[in-house]
Amino acid sequence: MRRVLAWILAAIAIVLSAPVAFAYLKLGIEQNGHLITLKFNTMPVRYFVTNRDVPGVTAPQLRDAAGRAFASWAGVPNVTLSSEFAGFTNANPLSGDGVSVLGFTSRPDLDRVLGSTSFTVDSVTGAIVESDIFFNSTFPWSAAANGEAGRQDIESIALHEIGHFLGLGHSMLGETDLIGTGRRVIASEAVMFPIAFTAGTLNRVPREDDIAGISDTYGNDAFRRSTGSITGRITKNGSGVIGAHVLAFNPSTGALIGGFTLSADGTFVIGGLDAGPHIVRVEPLDDGDISSFLDPSLNVDVNFRPAFHSRLVTVPRGGTSQSINIAVVAK
Repeated sequence: MRRVLAWILAAIAIVLSAPVAFAYLKLGIEQNGHLITLKFNTMPVRYFVTNRDVPGVTAPQLRDAAGRAFASWAGVPNVTLSSEFAGFTNANPLSGDGVSVLGFTSRPDLDRVLGSTSFTVDSVTGAIVESDIFFNSTFPWSAAANGEAGRQDIESIALHEIGHFLGLGHSMLGETDLIGTGRRVIASEAVMFPIAFTAGTLNRVPREDDIAGISDTYGNDAFRRSTGSITGRITKNGSGVIGAHVLAFNPSTGALIGGFTLSADGTFVIGGLDAGPHIVRVEPLDDGDISSFLDPSLNVDVNFRPAFHSRLVTVPRGGTSQSINIAVVAK
């Protein structure tokens, strides 16, 4: 069987320990030592909506909010991405039947999860065969144009979950503060940050980190020609650092886009960057629950101090910078 049903941790939590960090992650599967990006290979992406109302959001309102969220992702310049609402259904969004479904499901057991996304993928090609999203109806929801205090905005949460639906992981571009044993978002520069703003807050527009992620997955030739990347290694005592997150800052535009070191040699690549000079910074994932972002089986190293590359790194248009190395030291 080439198709395998995989449950992906792709949930927004209202209060969940999470790091202050930077980067988008694409979802993928390993094949012969290489990572194959998960994505839809056929357009338009067809999806159904469960014909079930909840207080504050009717099924047609969910359809409309999802349609706007899909359009926001498809509206990123130079991406090949389109979607089509296929109709209402009585099926639940976790059916695993080869049909992509979005809908409300009551999950009081998941008292910190607003929504979650699951996939059926082709284990050879990485093609997404089916992607389902459930929104937890035990929370209060709203479809109001300007949001409602105390209720989660369905379009904002749908935009995040549809990012997962299309193959994006979590971004680390955000800032939180402690509330009891958990955290609250006080600033976010990415829709794909895994912790939701306070209920009633709108977050309906993809930011630079989100745009880099969706463009890297679905970008066309014009995107490849107009942007570039930074590559390099993060090392400590001469060995690679696993799980460091690396940030590229464009001083001309203020854009923040990141990447991770996910292999034993400490290699990273940050794509989707505008041509020109960038400041590069690396920092550890030491401010929360690493499993919110990375596979917990990775031997993530958090015992090092943040560091900058000693010089500006020039990103060539349509190409990759000369490889850089940032050597970090233990705390």
